[in-house]
Amino acid sequence: MWLVVYLPEAEQERAVLPKVERAALINADAKLGAYGPQLGYPHTSAVRDADRLRELRPRAGRSAWRALYRQVGDVFVVAVVGPEAQSDPRGFERAVRRAVRRLADLEED
Repeated sequence: MWLVVYLPEAEQERAVLPKVERAALINADAKLGAYGPQLGYPHTSAVRDADRLRELRPRAGRSAWRALYRQVGDVFVVAVVGPEAQSDPRGFERAVRRAVRRLADLEED
């Protein structure tokens, strides 16, 4: 079993999702916890141009929301919950920048 941990800001972002989307993301978290790095597409994929950042894709990618995370040792750290790239490209880019910044801050501590 793998540990999936949300940064406090990401936990707040997940909490304000519509109930159905929040449930789908919690289900995706459970899959990541069960399969770890073996969980593949369409449930997760690498984020282009972002060092070691991955996106968790609820409902096998059919959700408009993504959890952006990085594996740190044996833990998956979710840094941001944000919009999916195709439906909101600018929102996704902002989410990626926030995730990179939050993870950098975490690694500095």
